Amino acid sequence: MFRCHPARRALLLASGCALFSFAAAAAVQSPQQDPAKPKAKPNSDNATKNAPDQPIWDPLRAEKDLEVGQYYMRKGDIDAAMDRFEDAILAKPGYAIPFRFLGEAQEKKGLKREAIKSYSRYLDLFPHAEDKAKVEKRIEKLRAELEKNKK
Repeated sequence: MFRCHPARRALLLASGCALFSFAAAAAVQSPQQDPAKPKAKPNSDNATKNAPDQPIWDPLRAEKDLEVGQYYMRKGDIDAAMDRFEDAILAKPGYAIPFRFLGEAQEKKGLKREAIKSYSRYLDLFPHAEDKAKVEKRIEKLRAELEKNKK
């Protein structure tokens, strides 16, 4: 065995351990695929349902759901937008904004009772909203339309 300075010996030992760790990590991360086993289909999940391993409270996911829901609204896919706004509500329950967007989508879809509930929940959660008067007018308009349809 050769003799060297203790600091150099420690450096050599540490670098050898690091190389061993990287090699072990690489072996663990690349499992061998069994050729007889069929491959999983890529992206076979439904975007409207959250994965069971996703946490319920996830504010970042709520923001992303809002963004994607607004995209679907612009594209005219109201059902997909409503699903995304509902996901945002589940991800961040006390967040008012998804209720306003959900109300807009429900109103466009013709779901007047549901839109009234969503708008009302928005105002309950955000009583000092800048668009409060506008939302209250929408609620009154929807209620008037429901009354008109009853007669």
